[in-house]
Amino acid sequence: MTPVFELPITAEARHIDELGHVNNAVWVQWIQDVAVAHWSSVAEPSHQDDYVWVVVRHEIDYLRAVHEGETVTARTWVGEAPRGARFARHMEFLGEDGKPRVRALTQWAIIDRKSGRPIRVPEEVVRPFLSRTD
Repeated sequence: MTPVFELPITAEARHIDELGHVNNAVWVQWIQDVAVAHWSSVAEPSHQDDYVWVVVRHEIDYLRAVHEGETVTARTWVGEAPRGARFARHMEFLGEDGKPRVRALTQWAIIDRKSGRPIRVPEEVVRPFLSRTD
């Protein structure tokens, strides 16, 4: 089974738009924040030094509003092996009632820090994202 990374996030006043709920741009930032936290928690330090990920595409479904003070649990996982430089990441944000608020499928490309160019995702980089180590 593919490991799932979870991170709780609480909506603050600065996240709320004129409609009284978390702004769509904030969801994009949260997707970025959760993906980076997942990478930081799993990737070997040498991989974090050698590579950086950039977003290539976001597909986001906004399902239910989140208001100030509410906490969501962000869940992310990698569903399939990468294709070349690209890596698909699934993400969902669940409300305190367990119902999804937002779902996303994002595409990321790995960049070699030294060259500044995309590279094929090395097997040793992707391995901890596709299989449990416990």
